[in-house]
Amino acid sequence: MIDTLDLHFLGAPRAIAAFLVRGPAGPVLIETGPGSTLPALLAGLAQRGVAPEQVQDVLVTHIHLDHAGAAGWWARQGARIHVHAIGAPHLADPSRLLLSARRIYGDQMDALWGDVLPAPVERLRPTTDGAVIEAGGLRFVAHDTPGHARHHLVYQLDDVAFVGDLGGVRRRGRPLVRLPTPPPEFDLPAWSASVARMRALSFRRIYLTHFDAVAEAAAHWDVVTELLPQYVGLVKTALEAGQDRDAILAEMTAWEGRRLAADGIPPGEWPVYASLGPAGMSVDGLLRYWQKQGQAAG
Repeated sequence: MIDTLDLHFLGAPRAIAAFLVRGPAGPVLIETGPGSTLPALLAGLAQRGVAPEQVQDVLVTHIHLDHAGAAGWWARQGARIHVHAIGAPHLADPSRLLLSARRIYGDQMDALWGDVLPAPVERLRPTTDGAVIEAGGLRFVAHDTPGHARHHLVYQLDDVAFVGDLGGVRRRGRPLVRLPTPPPEFDLPAWSASVARMRALSFRRIYLTHFDAVAEAAAHWDVVTELLPQYVGLVKTALEAGQDRDAILAEMTAWEGRRLAADGIPPGEWPVYASLGPAGMSVDGLLRYWQKQGQAAG
């Protein structure tokens, strides 16, 4: 049984999820959300009769704070934290991760993300491509899926998968798909290859951290595949026209606004989408991508 736990990020429903997977040997948690949503996560578990000490295994798709910000807390409760091998050192010592985030979020850091505690090294389980994780009496297969970040994993459980940010943002009951493209590791070819690889596995259902299950997995991957070059192309065209970051951000924001309106998303919900991969961060990731392409060409 898989339960979606709504973490009510910034008080909004259907923004960030964690997933409770009930196995024959106990519960498994997929994603922790940020420290700021830990009370909501614990309340969701309690409503389902699960106490924190019962959770022995936590799987995080990657180390961005909206996915793994509370991982250190869970590790300190005794849970094993399964995380990409590249990301594991940053959960043990999150100082660089926090420094980078503070440059982006400034004085909003605490309100957005709450406490980010170092995870005891002995509780971390660095995970690589193809690893089989035995947890809760279940077998999860980890798939290395870079593109959004180098430290991104998809976790397969039989014919379903927990896909983190590889599948972008698609809130339950809404058609719109947005792709968060943060710096410094957004990589178009890698993301495209990761999507193609996951599509080939023909999952019956995929679970998006933002937000919930998608039954039409193949159709969803089609949308992601079509969107990736649109995001990249918008910034490339703007750069070729000599636009600066502010102009590109304005154009990206307007484009996203048109997409929200076209898909019938009520204006009152637009701020929720803006909080999940803010446009400024996505623009910076795309600018960084094109900068690296130029360096490689030179």
